[in-house]
Amino acid sequence: MATVIIQPAGIRAGAQRVNLTAIAHNRLMLILLLFLAITAILVLRLMWVGVFASSGHGSTGLGGVPARADIVDRNGVPLARTMDAYSISVRPSKLIGEPAELARKLHEIFPDEPEAAFYKKLTGKGWAYLRRRALPEEVAAVNALGEIGIEFPREKERLYPQRTLAAHVLGFAPRIDGEGGMGVEAAFNDRLTDPATLGQPFAISIDSRVQGALESELYAQMVSQRAKGAGGIVLDANTGEVIAMASIPVFDPNKLQGTVGKTCSDSPRCNQMVQARLELGSTFKPLSIGVAMDRGVVTSMSKRYDATAPLQVGRFRIKDDHSAGRWLNVPETLVQSSNIVTARIADEMGAEPLQTLFRSLEFDQRPAIELKERAKGIWPSSWGRITTMTVAYGHGIAVTPMHLASAYAALVNGGIYRPATLRKLKADEAPQGRRVFSAATSARMRQLLRMIVAAGTGRSADAKGYRVGGKTGSAEKPFEGRYNKSSLVTTFASAFPMDNPRYVVLAMMDEPKGNAETFGLRTAAWTASPVVKRVVERIGPMLGVLPDEHRDVEISDLMPLLWKAKGEE
Repeated sequence: MATVIIQPAGIRAGAQRVNLTAIAHNRLMLILLLFLAITAILVLRLMWVGVFASSGHGSTGLGGVPARADIVDRNGVPLARTMDAYSISVRPSKLIGEPAELARKLHEIFPDEPEAAFYKKLTGKGWAYLRRRALPEEVAAVNALGEIGIEFPREKERLYPQRTLAAHVLGFAPRIDGEGGMGVEAAFNDRLTDPATLGQPFAISIDSRVQGALESELYAQMVSQRAKGAGGIVLDANTGEVIAMASIPVFDPNKLQGTVGKTCSDSPRCNQMVQARLELGSTFKPLSIGVAMDRGVVTSMSKRYDATAPLQVGRFRIKDDHSAGRWLNVPETLVQSSNIVTARIADEMGAEPLQTLFRSLEFDQRPAIELKERAKGIWPSSWGRITTMTVAYGHGIAVTPMHLASAYAALVNGGIYRPATLRKLKADEAPQGRRVFSAATSARMRQLLRMIVAAGTGRSADAKGYRVGGKTGSAEKPFEGRYNKSSLVTTFASAFPMDNPRYVVLAMMDEPKGNAETFGLRTAAWTASPVVKRVVERIGPMLGVLPDEHRDVEISDLMPLLWKAKGEE
């Protein structure tokens, strides 16, 4: 007979509680494991999106870092940034509305986009953008249409907060994770996309304050002169850093539609300062006379040359625009900008010195700057006697304005040529350069360039207290194998302060028409020189150069050599 053990009620209740506690513990552990699993899945999903989202339609960064480094000016002002932006896209297969009606409503929200363009995207076979870089209010308006086939992805976009400022310098980047289209974006693409430096802004040599002043003065003069275009450069004479570079017309890198022309000359994207090959006329005269000094051809400032009549060389006739009708010494030659005397000096010197100088200044190459969009100078196909004489005063050879700016830096800084750069250089990073003029010739040229502004064709560039020195150049543009007398390129190449040159300033007008203020005259003395004066007066204090009317280049030994210089052009 089996024995039945009856446990007391208290023991049975305790056992039940232990069982219930164990069951509750197991259930709690199961819930905790499920929670941890869900959390892990969410974390992995976020990591997947953060790492691999850039391979989709958008261009997001890695781990939250922008896919392209910011560009800032030399003072840290943002010029190009990678930012989160709205985009609007469509999946035609998911649309529930009528495409034609939807296209009409989208056109009302975005009137700059044709209704037909929207309709084509809405009826296409695959995913397509309806808008890149959409404003928040535009996104809200499209969302209000209630169309489930329209999506609003957030993407990394390249924005240019200063809009058109320094557009030709900056260029653009069609995709932040791809190659830059032009300018700094293309030239320094490797630096801007290097994973090791993505969080570090790239500082360029441009000073946005100086850039703004240069652009505004050039644009005002271009409008006043009804010119086809304008351009200018501000260059550090001792380091080669480009402080400002402007080419007008401009474009907005945020809006690239309609900015491409059939040729460089008719495209707003064309940077005329490094792409336009021009005969820059009389601005070459100081360079030619400088090498003549170094070669011992010009040994005295008082030596006179015959300028009483045009110079006949074979079938060619070299004349002065405003003939003095007398013999001229070297200071008078530059102050009055005599083609005849410059040609005589070049003829006496021969072709080899000019060729050597121009090659050392890289006139036969593309301008020495990092930009990819650069034009090679047009070198004379032959160097006969007449070529030697004409290139000495800037005809028969074509270079870019950047070539000329770098040459003037060497002419005034003590004779050292340094390549132009868009990098912001540290104090110890300035290139050593190479000597192209002797220090003595450079010192003498500073005197002569100052005289041109004080008493010659550059008087309208004389910014009081800034000791500007420079040379005018007015050249007819070639057209169908001859020169077009109605189309001028006017240039003023200068530097300041001339007693200790720090900056080269170049201003150029493309086909100015003249106005009542200039009495209809179109030459550089009336159209380009005044721009330099206004620019120098604005940028001098920004760059730490204050006006001082008690300082100047010592030119007292040269002034007695001038005869009726004032009033003669």
